[in-house]
Amino acid sequence: MRIKRIVALSAAVIGVAAVTTVVMPGGVALAHGSMTYPQSRTYSCYLDGQAGSGGGDLNPTNPACVAAVGIGGKQPLWDWFGNLISQAGGRHRDIISDGHLCGPTTKYDAYNLARSDWPSTSLQAGSTITMKYNAWAPHPGTWDQYVTKDGFDVTQPLKWSDLESTPFNSVTNPALGNGEYSWTATLPNKTGRHVIYSIWQRSDSPEAFYSCSDVVFSGGGSGGDTVKPSAPGTPVATASSTSVALSWAAATDNVGVSGYQVYREAGATDVLVASSSGTSATVTGLTGGTAYQFYVVARDAAGNVSSPSSAVSVTTLPGSSPGTCSVAYTTPSVWSGGFTANVVVKNTGSSAVNPWALAWDVPSGQSISSAWSAEVAVASGKATAKGVSWNASIPAGGSVTFGFNGASSGTPALPSAFTLNGATCGTA
Repeated sequence: MRIKRIVALSAAVIGVAAVTTVVMPGGVALAHGSMTYPQSRTYSCYLDGQAGSGGGDLNPTNPACVAAVGIGGKQPLWDWFGNLISQAGGRHRDIISDGHLCGPTTKYDAYNLARSDWPSTSLQAGSTITMKYNAWAPHPGTWDQYVTKDGFDVTQPLKWSDLESTPFNSVTNPALGNGEYSWTATLPNKTGRHVIYSIWQRSDSPEAFYSCSDVVFSGGGSGGDTVKPSAPGTPVATASSTSVALSWAAATDNVGVSGYQVYREAGATDVLVASSSGTSATVTGLTGGTAYQFYVVARDAAGNVSSPSSAVSVTTLPGSSPGTCSVAYTTPSVWSGGFTANVVVKNTGSSAVNPWALAWDVPSGQSISSAWSAEVAVASGKATAKGVSWNASIPAGGSVTFGFNGASSGTPALPSAFTLNGATCGTA
């Protein structure tokens, strides 16, 4: 579903170096940044506009940049570092529709134009480069870099299915110096024109940033890396009633493993149920008291896929009997030492719950930091979330959604039970 309305505050930049922070009403500072190498579309067009103006204005000459300015004006170029969704919370695929990945809000929509003449960066397939990302207002978080699949048609709108299923590079809290994040990455074995799609999900806020970098790979194809990774270790499983947490021994590769994919055995056609850049993942949405089998494959940056690991068999715990409420708790974003949780509370009763308070025991080794769309407090190991002014009531048959960031000493376990105003909830 495309975001219908994004409330954003953006400063017009007369001299870009003068902008360090944007402050929203209430004093909340927003992080700002974009990929500067390989250059994002907005940054490339900003530089093109500088070169074409010969003065203090921005007058791009690149045809794609000219077309974008014709649709959306010059402000997105002055604000080339502000391509964000403030309440993303790791839900990127849920809130950004196909065709709008490069500019998920109205302000940057022109940078979704499907063209083959955007400014591009030339890269050597399989090489190691230093990626650079501007940081107007530094914040911790994780950057995931995806690349388009072989056969991608740049003249068609970019879809999620056009991207490789796992990032070829992920980094958490990279080095910061001189106003810029930087880290090394091994490029995939690609050839020709592609798009590198970067997602920066802050860990101290649900805010996330997006950028498309148009690149041209040389030296890829059959002459590149053709060695597949070794098989990962057999997964170890820990089950709840609706999910299974998996961990496994890492695979090895001659260049490097870029990610893992988890499959559920399902007869003739196995089902991809999770992807991870590390050696753990949680499969959600399962049925209580049901037997499952899972296995893992490794993938390297060149797209070589390992043989599957041995499968692990696991049975989920019996599901609880639904009460007058139902809770769906997911962790859409997990990184080393932390995670983002999304919680949906549904009122299955016949009357409104007003006010509401959801309580649960915080799993061992976890803590909760910033929350949104609810007030969350922790005391004696128990978390309590209460509605805020605009969602203090849950109507009969209705639901509320909130989220928070947390820290975890390992793979974040899911809470075992929830109560809504003291009544036990079922889990969805």
